[in-house]
Amino acid sequence: MKQNKLTGRVDHLLEQGRKTLQTERFVDMRGDMVDAGLYMGFRTASLSFIRMLYGEQHIYYLDFNLKTATNKSTSLKVGINILTSIRDEIENGWLDSIKRLVSAEIFSSFLEMSEYLLEEGYKDASAVMIGSVLEEQLRVLCDANSIPVTFNRNGNEIPKKSNLLNADLYKAEIYNRLDNKSITAWLDLRNSAAHGKYNEYSYEDVKFMYEGVINFISKN
Repeated sequence: MKQNKLTGRVDHLLEQGRKTLQTERFVDMRGDMVDAGLYMGFRTASLSFIRMLYGEQHIYYLDFNLKTATNKSTSLKVGINILTSIRDEIENGWLDSIKRLVSAEIFSSFLEMSEYLLEEGYKDASAVMIGSVLEEQLRVLCDANSIPVTFNRNGNEIPKKSNLLNADLYKAEIYNRLDNKSITAWLDLRNSAAHGKYNEYSYEDVKFMYEGVINFISKN
């Protein structure tokens, strides 16, 4: 989802929260409360958005879920403040930076695993794992450069295959022709490994692929 769509969604939720706050009234023994129906609509929509953006284990989701359990006006204000912080992250580009850091950590772990497999002589499993890391890196690059990673077919969003992502990134001049050709070769090797065509490549080919993918990720 592009940045302007995300900020637009947050703005809609914030406006929903402010309108709900206008219903604030004092209720004996309970304090300042807001309309329960409007509040639940705001809370549910906000939780859904935060979960989609960060997941259920992120501090934003956990805090929002915990601290907005009742329709007290103070709970609503906390929810509005959390959404405002999220909006700041999106608007300043911090969300993309965080996601890329997380992706880098995941990629590093999988590449370490693939290196271990390669050292132990499991070239086929290593090739599949390296190829999976490469494909995910292509998706990260597409997201970072506003290149669609899906296409519409009969009203359904279909994920693009890795070769098409590679072609789109090259056309957008995200990387050069040499990288494009190398990625094509690495993806072909991964496909051979995934389909049991183990005689089509050697241990040295997988080792070269491993080193090449690491170099490609470090540059991009």
